[in-house]
Amino acid sequence: MDPRVVKLAQLLVNYCLELKEGQILRIQAETVSYPLIRAVFEEAINVGAQPYVATSFPDLEEYLLRHGSETQLGWLSPITKTEISSVDAWLVIWGSHNTRYLSGVDAKRQAVKQHARGPIVKKLFKRIADGDMRWVGTQFPTLADAQEAEMSLRDYEDFVFRAGHIHTRNPVDRWMKMKEEQERLVAQLDRLDQIHVRSDRVDLKLRVGGRHWISCHGTQNFPDGEIFTGPIENATEGSVRFSYPAVYHGRAVNDVELTFKKGRVVSATASQNETFLTEMLGMDPGASRLGEFAIGTNYEIKRFTRNTLFDEKIGGTFHMAVGASFPESGGRNKSALHWDMVCDLTAGEIEADGKTIYRNGKFVI
Repeated sequence: MDPRVVKLAQLLVNYCLELKEGQILRIQAETVSYPLIRAVFEEAINVGAQPYVATSFPDLEEYLLRHGSETQLGWLSPITKTEISSVDAWLVIWGSHNTRYLSGVDAKRQAVKQHARGPIVKKLFKRIADGDMRWVGTQFPTLADAQEAEMSLRDYEDFVFRAGHIHTRNPVDRWMKMKEEQERLVAQLDRLDQIHVRSDRVDLKLRVGGRHWISCHGTQNFPDGEIFTGPIENATEGSVRFSYPAVYHGRAVNDVELTFKKGRVVSATASQNETFLTEMLGMDPGASRLGEFAIGTNYEIKRFTRNTLFDEKIGGTFHMAVGASFPESGGRNKSALHWDMVCDLTAGEIEADGKTIYRNGKFVI
């Protein structure tokens, strides 16, 4: 086994999830990620936890979406309901045999299935916010994901492990340094209200007064590197034309442009898969509102890979999620959707309460 996989498993179990003796760990992954599944399972056993594996089979999900009835699409397994209420820690390993297995599925049917998962998403976010459950998502480098990123598998493996500082002697030290710097920024950002983002692609105003900024330093996503908040739901005004394709459930929507009035998307266009975009935004009443505003801070991630886990963390970018807010930020928007879209800001700025706080890809406070 690649020793970097073992090192990643140790970080996931001990740093990200802080797994303790007797705790129940759910490991969710496709079979292609077996090396990391095994390494995490073994490390969890070593700390005295109770791990189990929930294997995902994408071709079965595709069949359901193509041929299932409305009732079947809207069905929630009672086992899943029990899991979301019972486990102490939940690990999702992203790694695919085929990153585009849903590209031919009707967007309306995808929206129905995703909407049905709304109560699960709500429960998950609440338990995480309450500190009642630990959750982390990570990437195992597969051939399909390497192809999506337009890299060889060897280069993609190096990219993935470098983004998590796995190549360093003590990755936890690097993440703790990020935490220290980002918590310094959070202390200042928490005092702000009016945010104005400007570049040749963006002219967007939002309000964050009374909301809380969160430092992300590897404890829920791994790798990580962002600072985010939940904007006031009815205060977003203006437009943004995203630099990169917006990827959701393996489907890329190119040249997305969103216009907001009183917090809601009033215009949504794209040069490709625009129908999918509008179907997702119409999924439920909260899907067309802004649930998250965030700034990427991982400068080890230097390129777009069509994988949101990495792309939203690119140093010098910001991203916005339409749909559900994270309760720990004070955000109140509820939706079964949470779709992150990324925009370059290396030639732009962010003003807060009339003062420039971010310029050309870096904080200046």
